[in-house]
Formats: sequence, structure tokens, C-alpha cells
Amino acid sequence: MNQTYDVLVVGGGIAGLTAAAYCAKAGLQTLVCERGQMTGGLVNSFSSRGYTFDAGIRALEDSGVISPMLRSLGLSLDLVKNPVSVGIADRSVRLEGKESLAPYADLFRSFFPEESDAIDAIIAEIVKVMRYMDVLYGIENPLFLENELKDPRYLTKTLLPWLMKYSVNIKKASRLSLPVVEYLKKFTANEALIDMICQHFFQETPTFFALSYFGLYLDYRYPVGGTGALPALLSGYFLSRGGEIWLQSEVKSVSAGQHIATLADGSEICYRQLIWAADQTALYHALGEDLPKPIAAKKDLAERSHGIDSILTLFIGADLPPQEAQNACGPHAFYTPSTAGLSSLPDWRDIPSEDIDALKRWVVSYLETTTFELSVPVLRDSSLAPQGKTGFIVSTLFDYDLTKRFDEAHAYSALKSLAEETILRVLDASILPGLREKTEFALCSTPLTIERETGARHGAITGWAHTNHPMPAVHEFGSIAKATETGIPDVLQCGMWTFSPAGLPVSIITGKLAADQTAKRLRKRSKTP
Repeated sequence: MNQTYDVLVVGGGIAGLTAAAYCAKAGLQTLVCERGQMTGGLVNSFSSRGYTFDAGIRALEDSGVISPMLRSLGLSLDLVKNPVSVGIADRSVRLEGKESLAPYADLFRSFFPEESDAIDAIIAEIVKVMRYMDVLYGIENPLFLENELKDPRYLTKTLLPWLMKYSVNIKKASRLSLPVVEYLKKFTANEALIDMICQHFFQETPTFFALSYFGLYLDYRYPVGGTGALPALLSGYFLSRGGEIWLQSEVKSVSAGQHIATLADGSEICYRQLIWAADQTALYHALGEDLPKPIAAKKDLAERSHGIDSILTLFIGADLPPQEAQNACGPHAFYTPSTAGLSSLPDWRDIPSEDIDALKRWVVSYLETTTFELSVPVLRDSSLAPQGKTGFIVSTLFDYDLTKRFDEAHAYSALKSLAEETILRVLDASILPGLREKTEFALCSTPLTIERETGARHGAITGWAHTNHPMPAVHEFGSIAKATETGIPDVLQCGMWTFSPAGLPVSIITGKLAADQTAKRLRKRSKTP
């Protein structure tokens, strides 16, 4: 097989699908090659025994990106409210708006009454960050507003004033780049309190990004049918515009000089422009060993760097009425069963590799102390579980390297069984009494599962770890337009590995940027004699 396309998109995750959709909209003959069995990557849903679960993200945050993106493509997605609650031990608060900050603060005061002044100061910091967010997302992202950008009134009355406010607030936000745990130590020395606020954030998450989560929770929406409805919609649009999607088609090598990509089965694809929307290190390996020095340096940095924290997830089908789940946690919750805090645990890396029993005990302690994200799809869409039953998605941050240690010791299955047993026990004894008895089945996903299913190095879920210094990606919002550049002729990139911190909105933005730059380059090339 030897075919020629205007654009080859490698990777069918949300960034690749966004890039492909806009390339097709521009009239470019476009092919998407996806190594897996389905598109969507970490934005996806699957069904098991009548229950529908979200395999990746649990809800969508619009951030002024998703709505204008869908509208510009002439698409609509049925979204419902996705209320979030935060709970500790036997107490919780539902976040219904900015006014929920007061009960949110009271939640912490109930466990740490001696830290009342520190809690007030931390809440004031959250309010400050939320004001920045109100400005940063004060209008829909102009990148998707092709028609509005042609209107002089929009430019002068809306865009220009916003850009002025944006430039001021992005500078203020950039000053809050210290890891949030270190930043909060300015207000309190109580490590347990800091843990209760921060232990569900990625390691060394910048303060601005972490403290903006309260506002993001209020922005969450859930697609009817599950989060997989979004990539399905984009895939359908792309195919309707004449695009092609090849599943189980991994690109193994790229000859940039010849504009040829070779698949694992030996098939060759000729392209005019390539958009790499897959794992970044895979691109460097596909390019081969004889690389120009600047690209070789990027490859070396990427290979020395680590993906962000991964997650361990338990997908549970339970014979529990949805109303019991509603009363216990609601549709979406962040729940910490203990106030001990993860800082009370030793570092698992100090445990000898051969002492698997000690590692197992550490995992049990971790799962008794960590913060869980609980998602209940049926409480947003009643069709996502059998009548009268409830599916739960329970996840927590979990170290890829720790999972690998179990795997290398031939104890991977034991880890999964231990995680299932412990999580069910902890939830049964706290927020969901009766869960163990009513559980029909449970499926455990680990960082290795994510790596295997999506190709994401280290099982990363939002790109590069904040602990990487230097960062192998653009990491300043003012420079996001440069995130798509690779330095390789006629090769652009997009997705979670191209900008940090990444997430769904950033993946969509970089996909759109790559598509726009591709269309511009190909138009310019076609005009060249």
C-alpha cells in the first residue's frame, strides 16, 4: 500500500481528532492513523455487563474552548450539569457556585479548628486565582471564532479589551508558579491540612493551576452517553468530510525528507504535512538515529523526562440504587477517608525491591489515606447502568514506577487484587456502606493499563510531570502558539505532550493550532511556482 494524503495525523486522541476535523473542514485530504482499536485516547467510554464507564476523564471542562469549537464545526453535544462534592471522613460539601467557598472552608475548619486563620488566608488565595480565571476565560477562545474575527465591532469592543486584561492577569498568574504544597506552607505548617487540600493534585503542581481547580469544578459538564460522546462526534464529522481513520495502524518510522510514514505492517503513506498527535518520544524514535543536533537534543531531553502522575482506577458494577449513591457522594466527588494525610507515609522507594510484602503493606496504607475521585455516570444519564443499579468509577493518583516494580516482581495481578479488596473495604467502611456486599464485579486499571491501551508513556494522563526541570515542552501560556513546532520540516505536533500543564482544553487548542498552521502552509506551498 502506498497512498498520498495532504495531511497525515498520527494519533486519534482528542488533539488528533480536533486537528483532523479542521484539516478536513479546510478541504484537505486527511488520514488519521491510530495505534489502538478506537479513537478518543483518554477521552473515552466503554461498556461492561450493561454498565457504561468513562475510561479517561470523568467530565468535560469547557474553559471557553469546547463550546466554540463545536459551534464552529456545526456540531452540538448534549451536556448536563456535573455537580462536584468534596468530602473528608464523614463530612462533605457540594460545590454549587462561588458561594460554596464558605462551606468548603468550614469543612477544613471542622477538622482543623486551630488553623482557622490559615484556612481564611488560603481561601483568599483561591478567590484571587478565581478572579484571574474569570479574566482568562472571560470570553470564548478567539481561535475558534472565525466569523467573529471578521467583525470590527467584535475586535474593538470584545477582543481588544479582553487581550489587555489577559496580558495583565497572565503575568499575575505566572507569579504563582511555585509548587502548591510549598506555597501553602507560607500560611500553615500543618502538613495534614495541606494534604487535605492538595493530595489529589499532581506532584509539584504549580500554585495557579492547583488553586484554579475550585473554579474548574464549577465548569464541569457531562456529555449524555458518556465522555466518549465527544470523540465520537468529532470522528463522525471528520468522516463525513471525506476523512479516513485507520485503526490498529501504528506508525513505526517517518522519513521526513521523503515525506513518507511507514506502518507496522510495512505499508507506506506519503504526506504533504504530518501532524504528530501521539507520544512525543515515539516521534523521535520513528525519525531514526541520524538526527540533526537540535532534534537529537530534544529527543535526549524527552527520554530523560518523566510523564505526569498516573492513576489507578476501579470500575465497579453494584446492585445499589442510584439514590443511595446520590445521597452518599453525588455524581462526582473527591473524597478523602482519613485526615492522616499522605505526608504521614514513608516513601515507598525506601522499601527494598525484593520485599514485596512490605510494598503491599505500603499500598494498603496509601489506599486508606489517599484522596479518591468518585464518578457515578448513571447520576448524569440514567441509561448508563441497568435499572436500579449503579456503576462507580473510583480512581486515585498512583505511581507508574511503583506499578512497574510489582510487575517486574511477577506480582502485578496481586497488586490489582489488593487494590480492589482495599478500595472496596475503605469505601464500604466510610462513604458507601454495603458496597462490598452489593458489588457484582470490579475491573482494575493501573498505570500499565493506560500505557498499554493509549500508548501514553509512563501511563501519563496529562503529559509531562511538573517535576521535570527543564520541561521538555512549552510551558508558558503566552507561548502556546509555539507548542506545535517540532523543528522537523513539514512536521507539526499537538496534544498533551506539546504544552504543560496539559488537559482537555489545551489538547483541543493545540490540535486547532496545528490544523490552522498546516492549512496555511499547504496553501502557501500550492501558490509557489
